[in-house]
Order: sequence, then structure tokens, then C-alpha cells
Amino acid sequence: MNLENYLNPRMKYDFAIFIMVYGRPEKNKTFRMLKKNNFKGEVFLVADNTDEKLDGYIEKFGDKVLVFDKKKVAKTMDSGDNTGDLRSTLFSANTIFDLAEQKGYEYFFIFCDDYSDFNFKFNHKLQYKSRVVRNLDAMFHILLKYYKKINVKTIAFAQGGDFIGGTEAHIINKGCGMKRKAMNTFLCSTKRRFQFVGRLNEDCTTYVLLGSRGDLFYTIPNISVTQAPTLVTEGGLSDVYLDYGTYIKSFMSVMYNPSSIKVKMMGTKNKRIHHKINWINAVPMLLNQKHKKI
Repeated sequence: MNLENYLNPRMKYDFAIFIMVYGRPEKNKTFRMLKKNNFKGEVFLVADNTDEKLDGYIEKFGDKVLVFDKKKVAKTMDSGDNTGDLRSTLFSANTIFDLAEQKGYEYFFIFCDDYSDFNFKFNHKLQYKSRVVRNLDAMFHILLKYYKKINVKTIAFAQGGDFIGGTEAHIINKGCGMKRKAMNTFLCSTKRRFQFVGRLNEDCTTYVLLGSRGDLFYTIPNISVTQAPTLVTEGGLSDVYLDYGTYIKSFMSVMYNPSSIKVKMMGTKNKRIHHKINWINAVPMLLNQKHKKI
């Protein structure tokens, strides 16, 4: 599809983008990338009142910065631990539902602050071929149009890790179908509310826990988001993972979903602990009609 021919200049923006920010006002790669690639809709930065660099955000972005009381909202959410550590995107992500409603938006995207670009992963023949998306306006509008037509909680873009192995990657071998998960980027609606749970690894924990109850969380393989590696990027949650390692992060999901998630070693040279989902145990499945008994 030629996105350049899709977008009507008078097309209504009935959605906004909310970027979760913390501790690095001088960077904010996502905001710069959106403007560079012609996104003309509303963008807000969601910060909390514990950020020592909050004034830097306000000085740079003004009224686009929305500040919430982190300690107050934390009392209303299930963080899954008793450490008192509030370093997490859990609180921002859940608060954005309320912020979107206050700003008058039913539909909205939740983004992190470290995206360098979005990439098409397939050409018009569904052949694996990556290229940068230059018309983000059109891309977001097309995805929103699809989201409005189906009954899902959220849709996410794919991530770089989904394509490890190139043409042999699992997401490609599945025939370009959607994966039943949602991580890092979220297209949501205030009328399809859900709450993230677990202070660490909250996206995985949430889509498995709520998926087990019949809610649908999807990742589209056609487009992926590119972001900086967490453990080598200053700010954000890098210090949390360096403090705790990946075991506690992964085991948080096991705690919520013990029947379907376990921890395992991942990687080749630099191995680390990661979660492993057994999808047969995780979510309800639709059976083929051929198995129906008369």
C-alpha cells in the first residue's frame, strides 16, 4: 500500500500519542522521530512527580508534559511486590487511560521514549523486506481503522527480537499472522480498559494473565518498532535491570501465571534469563470446525 496516497489532509485526528518519560529530557528519541516522520497529531509526554529531571521536561516541552502523582496512583495498582520500589512503567501506562479520557480522546497510543523508527517488514507480496516508514500519520490511521473493527483490548507493533533469524523467524513462518501478545507499544481505547499488573515485565504478565480470561492482545508482524537496547542505554529502566538482573523481571510473570510461564536461559553468546510461555496452557484456543462432534 502506498501510504503517501492514503492520508487526506483534512483527516480527523481522533487519537493521540502518550509517551512515557523519565530521567532523560535531553534525549526523547520518540518525540523527535514522530516529528521527523510527519506525524501531525497530538503528542503528550507523561511524567511523574518523583523524576528529578521533571523541570527539564517542562522547560523543553511545556504544556505537553502531563505530570501525575506516582506514590498516590501506586496505591491503586497491583505491583506484585512489597519492595516499595516505584521504578516501573506500570504506573504511567495505567494512568494514561485516565489522562486520555481527560484530554477527550477515546483512542490513543502508549509509547516509550526511545524509538528511532518504525519499519515495514514485508513488501506487497508478503516477502520479508525491511524499510523505514516515512508517513507515520497514514500508518497510525490505518491501524486505528482496523482496531475499531475488531474486539481486542490492544494492538502492538512487532519488535526487533521477533525477527531474529530473518526469513526463518517464527513470526514469519507463521504466515504473517498476528501473534497473541502485546509489548512496548499499545494502541488502546478508554472504552476497552484493562490494567497492567506487576512492576517488572508488566506487558508480558498482563497479556498472559488477561489472555487466560479471554481478552485478546495482538501484535501485528507487518510493522516493527526499533528502539535502543535497554541495558546499554542510560536512564529509563536500565538501572532497574542492572540492579536486579533479569531473573526477578522474568519471574514476576511466573508468579502471576505459574501454569503457563517458566524462566529459561536465552541467547547464544551473552546468555540471560528470560520468560518462556507455554501457549497451550496460557489462553483459550479456537478449535477447527473439523473437530466438531455431530
